[in-house]
This record gives sequence, structure tokens and C-alpha cells, in this order.
Amino acid sequence: MKIGFIGFGNMAQAMAGGFVRSGAVRPGDIGACARDRAKLQRNTEPQGFRAFDDAAAVVAFADLVVVAVKPYQVEAVLTPVREQLAGKIVVSVAAGVTFDDYERMLAPGTHHLSTVPNTPVSVCEGIVVCERRHSLSDGEWRQVEALFSKIGLVLPMDTALLGISSAVCGCGPAFVAMFIEALGDAAVKHGVARADAYRMAGQMIVGTGKLQLATGQHPGAMKDAVCSPGGTTIAGVAELERKGFRGAVIDAIDAVQRKKPV
Repeated sequence: MKIGFIGFGNMAQAMAGGFVRSGAVRPGDIGACARDRAKLQRNTEPQGFRAFDDAAAVVAFADLVVVAVKPYQVEAVLTPVREQLAGKIVVSVAAGVTFDDYERMLAPGTHHLSTVPNTPVSVCEGIVVCERRHSLSDGEWRQVEALFSKIGLVLPMDTALLGISSAVCGCGPAFVAMFIEALGDAAVKHGVARADAYRMAGQMIVGTGKLQLATGQHPGAMKDAVCSPGGTTIAGVAELERKGFRGAVIDAIDAVQRKKPV
């Protein structure tokens, strides 16, 4: 399958990198266009991806077209290739642009799916939340699901829940990165080398997440399993509770939900 990206920002680059890393797609079967041609070439050619002049060239090249521009740009970039897209699989990663929007913007009968991926797809450990309502055929859906499963967890979700899914999955990596940095700072404060501190914190996050996914354990039970009576971990947990750790996380998600995509 040839994959074309209309827009090649951070998310598109993460997906393209993940597809190649997973072995699902060869570099030469990935192409993209973007407004800044020089920047596009810097982001594609060293990886073996193809750089195209415009969306029409991307659509002509690709079997699956990923719409990866800012939400406010979607209609403007799709209008010139509206008829050309009718024979393609169209996948959107534009936040907040959902099934009804694409039904209006695309030619009748065009097969499309809206998704919410996150940047860890670049290392095949991401999440791709897919709008449950789509116009792909059963075969196309299975094909897309198999492809996206190579770069992360594929999770169908009702349209009304895409916003909160985007907040948790899409914004969450920034919050986790802050946590890694804070743990690293604490370790450095107590004598650990900076590089080692970040590696320890990063691997701890990866391992804890994989453990929860593998076992399905409630996070509270996982926390309890590490907290011995009168021990060191419960002392740290108590301090996080005093400082409003969980409330701060919930407040951050609430703030994301109040902010409209741009």
C-alpha cells in the first residue's frame, strides 16, 4: 500500500516513521506534500520518502491519503482534489474534524475515517483512536486496522468521545514527558547522572504502562502493590496527594477540553 500525507508536520512524520520502523511500509511507498517545499524535502528525502509539489500529486501516488493539516486548513486543501479522492481511502488526523465534516467536504461515496493518533506511533507504541462512524468498506477497515495496529493500539470510539480521547492520548505524552523530566531532576538532585536519570524514568514509564496493559489491573491496585505498610513508596504517595497530584492532572485535561483546536 502506498501512503500519501497531505501536510507533513510532527504527527505525519511520526506516523510515517512508525510505518517504516514496523516494516509495514517501505520508505519509497510513502510520499507527502507541504506548503514549505524546502522543509518538506529536509523531512522526507533523508528517510527515503517522496516529496511532492501539491496535494494532487500525493493523491495520484497514494492508495491511502492521510489528511494531516491543521483543522482550519482541511477544507481548503481538499477542495481542489475532491473528485480525485473519491477512489481513495481517506484517513484524517486533523483534530476535531469528524465524519459529518468529511461527508460535507468530500465527494459523495468517498471512503473516509477520522482518527486521533499520538506521537509514540513513531516507535510503534502509540494509540490510534478511530471514529466508530466511518464510510470504509469492511475490507478497507480491516486493512486500515491491520496497518495502524503495527504502530499502536487501535481503539474505535464514538464521535462524542473523540475530544476527550484526544486530550488523554494526544496531550498526555506532554504531561508524561514533564513527569519524566521531574523524576530526572529529582534523581540528579540526589547524585544520579542526567542521562541515566532520564533513562531510568523513561523505562519505568514504559514498563508500568506495559504491565497495566498486559494484566488489566486497576491502577490503584498496582499502586497498592508497591506501597508497603510504613514504607518509602507510601511516603512519596502521601506527599503527591498533599500536593494535589491527581487533581492537577484532571484539571489539565479539563483545560484541554475547554480549548478549541486551531
